[in-house]
Amino acid sequence: MENYPQTELDIENAASFLGISAQRMQELMERRVLVPNWNEYQHLFRFEHKALHIDIGSVLVQKNDDFSLILGFPKIKRAMLLGPAIKFNFCDIKRVAVEEKMNGYNVRVILLDGKLAALTRSGHVCPYSSEKANDLLDHSFFTENPQLVVYGEMVGPDNPYVPKEIYGIESLELFVFDIRHKDTGLPLPLYERRELAEKYGFRQVRLFGEFDILEAPSMITDIIREIGRKGHEGVVIKDPKMVLQPMKYTASQSNCSDLQHAMKVYNESGRDFIFSRIVREGFQSVEWNESEEDFRKRCLQLGESILRPMKESIIKVRDGGRVAEEFTIRVKDRATISKFEEYMRRLGMDIVFSEPKTVGNEYLVHMTKVNKSTSDKTLAMWEGQLWS
Repeated sequence: MENYPQTELDIENAASFLGISAQRMQELMERRVLVPNWNEYQHLFRFEHKALHIDIGSVLVQKNDDFSLILGFPKIKRAMLLGPAIKFNFCDIKRVAVEEKMNGYNVRVILLDGKLAALTRSGHVCPYSSEKANDLLDHSFFTENPQLVVYGEMVGPDNPYVPKEIYGIESLELFVFDIRHKDTGLPLPLYERRELAEKYGFRQVRLFGEFDILEAPSMITDIIREIGRKGHEGVVIKDPKMVLQPMKYTASQSNCSDLQHAMKVYNESGRDFIFSRIVREGFQSVEWNESEEDFRKRCLQLGESILRPMKESIIKVRDGGRVAEEFTIRVKDRATISKFEEYMRRLGMDIVFSEPKTVGNEYLVHMTKVNKSTSDKTLAMWEGQLWS
């Protein structure tokens, strides 16, 4: 493991940049609201808690005497009923744009010390995502637009967080869904962003089109049915000028897919995560005015998504196994594997890495994440302990 020099935050200048007193800045550090990243990224300070109206996961970058702020992912609220939600939230505009919400994990990409760095939702720098970003994105975008941040979705089977094979991607790709200004977090208008991303050859989330407010609920319902049949996640409905807040809406198949994963590791999954997806199914069924036959199909799909993976986990523990998840990553630089292993360990993940295998000009690594909480809880039940 390499040793890196300790970086201290310049309290006075950081406070001036954020528009607060030095004493307040010191308090944020002492209370660990603002904490440094690891290793060579110690000059990046992430917000572990919301403060100063700055969201969790935002990152304060210190470079010599200069500072910049990479704001966290904007919270996109969810529509439960399409018609009322569109009418209420977009009443000031005549048309909305609809883009695909892809099923992967979010990163923010910036140029840092001559290389691209991929920030996760929590504000960490992921070594694996950063290597992929350096390989997939044109660096000239960042040198020619130093005040912009690329927001994208990492999608594909070689994915250590959300592995999906539903998009026909061989390994891992990055799809841009937003470009925002540093410090302010203001987004580029949708078509300006798409034009700029296209200029630099970035892959982008699919644009389904722009629809009149009155016809949008019907058109989006048809889109959701289409992508649902493919097993894709959903859509994000946006003001083309990006002034009004976007909202998201998901397919039933995506809800059930999430539940399948959550119930496999039922003791790790948050109850809010599970409950919210069940509620979505109820609202969608009513708004779509389903027949009794379609409703029964939905019930069967929902019930099986909840019970089957949990049953499989219980059986696995009964037979002496441990509940675990399998992932793969594919890298060009072997050193990235060690960095990513250390990164996951620091995050508290119990993951076993296989020996790398050479595939073309890359290294393929299989990972097994042991879900200790669900395994231990299930074993306790088999040993006769009571649920509490």
